[in-house]
Amino acid sequence: MGESESLRLFHTGMHQCGYWPERTARDLVLDPADPRLPGFYPQALAWGFRRSGDIVYRPHCQGCRACVAVRIPVAAFQPNRSQRRCLSRNRDVETRILPAARTDEQLELYRRYLGARHPGGGMDGHGAAEFDQFLVGSWTHGRFLELRADGRLLAVAATDVVGDALSAVYTFFDPAEDRRGLGTLAILHQLRWARRDGRSHLYLGYWIDGHAKMDYKRRFRPLEAFDGRRWLPLEESRS
Repeated sequence: MGESESLRLFHTGMHQCGYWPERTARDLVLDPADPRLPGFYPQALAWGFRRSGDIVYRPHCQGCRACVAVRIPVAAFQPNRSQRRCLSRNRDVETRILPAARTDEQLELYRRYLGARHPGGGMDGHGAAEFDQFLVGSWTHGRFLELRADGRLLAVAATDVVGDALSAVYTFFDPAEDRRGLGTLAILHQLRWARRDGRSHLYLGYWIDGHAKMDYKRRFRPLEAFDGRRWLPLEESRS
């Protein structure tokens, strides 16, 4: 690791699990004050870490290994029938890639999304400061992938550009447009972006077996999972 050998790791205190509210969770966090963190971030992704704002973390819960870091090998990916239908259903959608910088239009969509998808969960009170802290951060090379139809903003996929990969940080979309499958569509366009730029992988964060909100990730094939030491096809990692 060279200079990264002295990069400090911290354990967080116990907190409520964001996926299973009846459970408690704990994370490993890379020292957020270390000025080398931006340069180390691509390697951290390859070790199963994830970014939230300026925090780079990995779940480290005693007796639980439910959160599995997953990524898509871009060159090998082919959309399945359902994903092709999603693309066809959204032929009117145009995309553009912008610097990660908040606009009033994006903030309004973000607040509507949280209000519909996470009512009473704490995030539904987010404003401009929380948006910037969570999705922009102070040191990342992030981009916002916007999806629009007839000029109207439908979705924003906050995406990190890291080494030879992209990392899907967070996607929010118009809750009134469920029939479009905008979460799936955003990933498909991130994959197109990654392929166009010759990038090797799209990181999708954590997949949790049996969790309804995470199940969509396993529909992108092939899918690789990190078993704590190496990346394997998802099926092999689970066996």
